[in-house]
Amino acid sequence: MDIIYFILGLILLIGGADLLVKGSSRLALTMGISPLVVGLTVVAFGTSSPELAVSVKSAMEGKAGLSLGNVVGSNIFNVLFILGLSAMVAPLTVAQQIIRFDVPIMIGLSFFVLILSLDGNLGRGDGMLFFAGLVVYTVYIIYKSKTESKEINEEYNQEFSETAMKSFGWVKCSAYIVAGLLLLVLGSEWLVNSAIVFARLLGVSEVIIGLTIVAAGTSLPELVTSIVAGIRGERDIAVGNVIGSNIFNIMGVLGLSGIMASSGVHVSSSFAGFDIPIMIAVAFSCLPIFFSGGKITRLEGLLFFAYYIIYTVYLVMDATKHDNLPMYNHIVMYYVWPLTVITLLVISYQEFRRKIKEGA
Repeated sequence: MDIIYFILGLILLIGGADLLVKGSSRLALTMGISPLVVGLTVVAFGTSSPELAVSVKSAMEGKAGLSLGNVVGSNIFNVLFILGLSAMVAPLTVAQQIIRFDVPIMIGLSFFVLILSLDGNLGRGDGMLFFAGLVVYTVYIIYKSKTESKEINEEYNQEFSETAMKSFGWVKCSAYIVAGLLLLVLGSEWLVNSAIVFARLLGVSEVIIGLTIVAAGTSLPELVTSIVAGIRGERDIAVGNVIGSNIFNIMGVLGLSGIMASSGVHVSSSFAGFDIPIMIAVAFSCLPIFFSGGKITRLEGLLFFAYYIIYTVYLVMDATKHDNLPMYNHIVMYYVWPLTVITLLVISYQEFRRKIKEGA
């Protein structure tokens, strides 16, 4: 029954997120909100609503480890797995706005999580700070949308056309939003409860379950959105969706979790010393790869995807105390990481030379 509840919970989360995005995005447009704002906030935040529902539910029930693992795991999954797989399907275009503004914001927030976690707890004050940052970020995006280019406006208008808007009145939009929220609440309850049972049966911590199974499950809306956008060749929607969702996960999901948890979100020394730095490294790796030609190639997508497999294998081996874990750590530390650093440096150097030649 726990397996059934887990699967049903995932289905309800995905369905609820879809209804919430459809209803809220069209309602926002009927209120005269810019299409760019809708794309960067409502759509990106809406696909993160499963993470929000699961993490806040976990925090309120005293399962903060699952809440924190879900946020960090989802951010790692979004970049490595979703962008990696999407780029393998079709090379992804990266807008200069994302490279110059949104990715640095994501990197800075990831570092900020580590800094606030050094005392071993993300309390209400930390949560309020994150959530206030989300408000400032959203206000800035709205302000910036006033200088939005005609090309981007046309792109988002294709996603939310006038014909589509006419079929969505106020009542229908509101009904979609309410139904989506109800499905998210019910789905998160089933998913959290069954995930805790799995953790106990497998003998692993709730944090590990949050980093893997729950993180992957709640990131399915981003996965579907990005892959479909990549196949359709839609301009950088796949990348923007992932980066926007990661920003919301930290400021919105982690922020609200810190506020709702009575004793804050506990951060173990091992988590702060490994998983959060991995999230930072993953966020930072976006800069040289995104910067190279303004796109993510199939080879770079394969690199992202391979690293998610390496990371997940490590989590499983560490949780089960596998005998070959020391050898695996040795290979990753002394062969895989150095090769990655060299690869990223080469990519950056080649792009730097290309920019110089174009300038000349």
